[in-house]
Amino acid sequence: MRKYICFLGLLAGLSTQLKAQQPATLDSATVESCVQYAMEHYPLLKQSYVNQEITNSQIRGKLADWYPQISMDASYQHYFQLPTALFNGSATKSGVRNNSGVQFGLTQNIFNRDALLASSTKGIVKKSAEQDIEATKIDVAVNVSKAFYDVLLTEKQIQVLDEDIIRLKTSLRDATNQYKGGIVDNIDYKRATISLNNAVAQRKSSSELLKAKYANLKELMGYPADQQLSLHTDSAELENLAMIDTTQTVDFKNRIEYQQLETQQQLQFANLKYEKWSFIPTLSAFANYNLSYMNQDFGKLYNTNYPNSYFGLQLGVPIFQGGKRKENIRQANLQIDLVKLNKENFLNSANTQLTSAMAVYKSDLSTYLALKENVDLAKEVYNTITLQYKAGVKIYLDVITAETDLRSAQVNYSNALYQLLSDKLDVEQALGQIKY
Repeated sequence: MRKYICFLGLLAGLSTQLKAQQPATLDSATVESCVQYAMEHYPLLKQSYVNQEITNSQIRGKLADWYPQISMDASYQHYFQLPTALFNGSATKSGVRNNSGVQFGLTQNIFNRDALLASSTKGIVKKSAEQDIEATKIDVAVNVSKAFYDVLLTEKQIQVLDEDIIRLKTSLRDATNQYKGGIVDNIDYKRATISLNNAVAQRKSSSELLKAKYANLKELMGYPADQQLSLHTDSAELENLAMIDTTQTVDFKNRIEYQQLETQQQLQFANLKYEKWSFIPTLSAFANYNLSYMNQDFGKLYNTNYPNSYFGLQLGVPIFQGGKRKENIRQANLQIDLVKLNKENFLNSANTQLTSAMAVYKSDLSTYLALKENVDLAKEVYNTITLQYKAGVKIYLDVITAETDLRSAQVNYSNALYQLLSDKLDVEQALGQIKY
């Protein structure tokens, strides 16, 4: 019985562990929750954190050169034939057949430009890795948000088509009744059938497209492909999200791209110092302690030790390298000039990017406001013509035209809202306002 209880406890523990290992899922997700999920699960962003850890490890590895380096070497040597030495014109065998030694060595860098570069740039390199993560986060936030709105747009289009299908079914029923009653010929009935079939086909196409857009959103979020994902928002909330102040000013130096160039410039200045240090001698200290064993008989080799030890300084003076160091310094200066030009070019392109993004946003905002009014007008026209058709005042072609205009107005409005939301993200990115 005790074994059975332990077995059940083991199964329960494994079940809990498996559940803990399963990736989290979202229900009724908002754009904020989708972005936050991507910040925690998107593989490429995780790679950025791994790269940061690699960078930190490399820094620690380079700084280790400042610590004393301790080594040990051991050897054993057996002579089949002893060496011969000449002494006063006669050859004499010298040495013993068995030799063994153990050497303990210690070296300490006093001045080494590689280790000095690691010490002076460790903070800058860490900041560069952090900025790379921040840039990746901004791209992830923008891409996930756009994919989120794209899914909502398609769902809204499907909703419009569903409403359109309901209206077309009603129109088909009315046309059928009028045809059976002998009021009209079968032309109206056939036109209604054609319109309904087209709407159903379009709805099927949009449904398949929605699956692909959900797959794209899941990929950008790092969301499990086999898990359900449902989105939540409302039109009023989306309309509020789409609005932005178009009169605000910006300092492009606050953008992450410019900050990355600033960090790159600092690294290039450090590299220039590194190349100049190549004219300075390297200096290190060393110490050795040696254990030496010698004996003709291998069995007695380690009975007697003849130790020795010493300490010293090693100075390396670079005298002539064929002008290599001067060229390296020249290249380092040119790299600094390139970064300065990149900064200047970025400020120009960032201004162009903002101007273009703001112009597109304002243009699409005007289109959005006009299309929003068109939806109300199209609904009013459709309702009026439908009543007039039932009263025999309008022909069925007018109903079809009004229905097409209403569906087009609703779809165009949804497209305009999505485009406006996408434009807003572009403006915020150009302003450097997206922070994570």
